[in-house]
Formats: sequence, C-alpha cells, structure tokens
Amino acid sequence: MLECLRFKELDYILKKPDNTESGKKYPTILLMHGAGSRGRDIEMMKSNPYFIITQKHDDMGFVTFAPQCYANTWFDIFEQLGEFLDYMLTCDFVDTSRVYVMGPSMGGYATWQMAMSHCDVFAAAVPICGGGMYWNAARLQNMGVWAFHGDEDNAVFCEESKKMVDAINKCGGNAKLTIYNGRGHDSWVPTYENREVFEWLLDHKKDTITEIPKDKYDNQTLFG
Repeated sequence: MLECLRFKELDYILKKPDNTESGKKYPTILLMHGAGSRGRDIEMMKSNPYFIITQKHDDMGFVTFAPQCYANTWFDIFEQLGEFLDYMLTCDFVDTSRVYVMGPSMGGYATWQMAMSHCDVFAAAVPICGGGMYWNAARLQNMGVWAFHGDEDNAVFCEESKKMVDAINKCGGNAKLTIYNGRGHDSWVPTYENREVFEWLLDHKKDTITEIPKDKYDNQTLFG
C-alpha cells in the first residue's frame, strides 16, 4: 500500500511491507526520483517506475520513503532533504542500522551527494545513471556502493559513474559498477527488475548508528 504523506514542505510516498508488525523495525530505502517525477502532484509518484516494477518482486520487507522534488533539482532543496532524512530516522519502524539511498538520473546525482553528505547514516547506496563530486569519494570508502549505467546513455554519460566508482576504490573502498551494454538512459528499469540488487542491500548494515531525538519532529501527518 502506498500512502501519500507530508513532512513540512515535502510531500512523499511511504510504502511499508505487507503485514507490517507493530514494534518491528524494517530496512529502509530513501528513493530519490528522477526529473520526470518533479512537481506538486504526489499522486503522480505512485506511478513512478520504482513502485511499478518492484511490486513484481516478492515482498522483501523494505520500507520505502519517496519524497517528491517540487523544485528544479534536488540540490535546490538539499537542506530540506537532510531534515527529511533526520525525520525518517525518528520513525519507530525504521531500522536505523539498515538505511539505504537509491535513485536514477537527477536522483542518481542526489543519491551520490546524499551518501557523501550523510555517510554516517547510510549503510549502502545504489546510484543509477548519475554522477557526483569524485574528489569527495573518500567519504564513501566504508559504504556499500553499487552503481548502474547504460553504455549508450547520451543524457548522462557513463563516464560519470566510472569516475565515482574508480575514485572510491582508489581510496580503499569497495564500490562496483554494472554497465548495461546497448542501454540508453533508462538503466533504472533493469536495476529495479533485478531482485539481486535488493538482496545485496540487505547484506549491508551500519555498526554505528546515528540516533535522532524522537521528539525532534512531530509525528507524520496525512497529506491533504
């Protein structure tokens, strides 16, 4: 079930596992969508490829938070994203040792930057057809990173993912890159279709957890 909610100025979709148990904590994905889902129509987010494709998988027990970017880019509201992440961590059903970030294209750039800016929070990151500030790659040397890109992507060149992964590994990290031969910009499709990606996420867990005071933010409220 997809719920439409709001945190401050950010509308977002919340997806919980089937048959969620009260008091249980779940691995959590922060989904950073691409440019095509921008706006103020949160209902539109329900048809995002992530939700359409991953519903075909057997329920793997993830919670997904998917905020909607109402600005031109995620970087225009990056400070708000940090507050949203803090808010996520206060939710009782979130396993704060298993929080992950994932996204394509515009969201791929945001995934790289969120991972670098909050390397104390995320256990792993899955940036798809994006790029980032490879000179800061040392911040990701202790994080699981699996990047994806199409070799025929003319919107964001595959070299952008290569630069990031190479820079992380030169710093002693263990990042990996999957390149789809003959694929253009829509490399998120085979990535979301690949159950192995989500199983790989579950292999990563933070030993040291950043705790956010439970009373820092009000309880989530229904959008509308």
